Amino acid sequence: MKIVLAYSGGLDTSVIVKWLKEAYAADIITFAADIGQEEELKGLDKKAVATGASKHYTLDLVEEFARDFIYPMVRANAIYEGQYYLGTSIARPLIAKAQVGIARKERADTVAHGATGKGNDQCRFELTYMALAPRLNIVAPWKIDAFRELFPGRAEMIAYCQKHKIPVEASLKKPYSMDRNLLHISYEAGILEDPWFDPTIPANKDMFKLSVSPEDAPDKAEYVELGFERGDCVAVNGRTLSPGNVLKVLNKLGGRHGIGRVDIVENRFVGMKSRGVYETPGGAILVHAHRQVETLTLDRDLQHLRDSLVPKYAELIYNGFWYAPERECLQAFIDKSQEYVTGTVRLKLYKGNIITCGRKSPCSLYDENIASMEGVKSWYNQSDATGFIRLNGLRLRARANAQGVPKHAKAKGR
Repeated sequence: MKIVLAYSGGLDTSVIVKWLKEAYAADIITFAADIGQEEELKGLDKKAVATGASKHYTLDLVEEFARDFIYPMVRANAIYEGQYYLGTSIARPLIAKAQVGIARKERADTVAHGATGKGNDQCRFELTYMALAPRLNIVAPWKIDAFRELFPGRAEMIAYCQKHKIPVEASLKKPYSMDRNLLHISYEAGILEDPWFDPTIPANKDMFKLSVSPEDAPDKAEYVELGFERGDCVAVNGRTLSPGNVLKVLNKLGGRHGIGRVDIVENRFVGMKSRGVYETPGGAILVHAHRQVETLTLDRDLQHLRDSLVPKYAELIYNGFWYAPERECLQAFIDKSQEYVTGTVRLKLYKGNIITCGRKSPCSLYDENIASMEGVKSWYNQSDATGFIRLNGLRLRARANAQGVPKHAKAKGR
């Protein structure tokens, strides 16, 4: 039996390498995706092999992550439940896709992950495996009774690592869990499980890695210009950049000004509610700027139709259906809508706020002559509005004549 394990080098997957090797008498190959974790990837190959893996892969997927996963999502302005920028959600299908590729290369018959049976990641990993390699076996230790009985908590996992001389930095004192990539950092569990707990208190200040608190941000605002072509950001302050580098630059800019912090209680796919705290400085700027270009360039009804589909699109990503046919069809529609979303946006960043200060586009549908209230002549005739309103009011008049004025509209006492 040969198993390819999605491996982070943290407490869970460090234990799982050893446990899989013993429980299944299997050849374990570990895999880590470089999607912007930075220093977290150092020494993973040596650690994995020392823990029991026969081979380790670390793949640089930063540009692919930005270009093929984050950018298509930004074209849709996809935000789950109005607040979450889907930073973890959008990373999982890429990690699982690369993991399947290694399984094929190594002729492995099984893939494994360390996601729990309570969260969303189990769905995202396994639905991707099923979509891309339906014949692969899937092992998810946290959903196996024998594994949970052996490791009912972190104390038992840390003791296991000490017994088998597995190097881990985890301790019982760490008050939360963290997941990082190019788009965001998420924090959950531990002290954050109480939805009344304030994570911004001074004692918890060191938790945040990508951004300063708005109170500590500079007292002077900073301007930034973003250039878009067909819905994708291609330049920052006039400098052409790759998608990955756009996110890196915006993360630093946004982080410096306390942009992109979100604290939410969200609805997990498995049915429970969970509290999460997120930092998405670059993503928040990118989505805000993209929307501003669209205000100039998207036809009204097209924009409204697209916006009506975004909650479903975001939900599909959140739940793990990136490789589902309905997401692919929605993406085709969204990408078509971006054909003329080209232009430049000027933003001001100040103490957690993103303030729009200008937008322009060679494809703009905005006509200053039509919009002007200063008597400028154009091909718009204000007299036409009379018939327009009469036609739209026809059904309202018919209702009032036949059925009476709505009860809630009648003045009391009359």
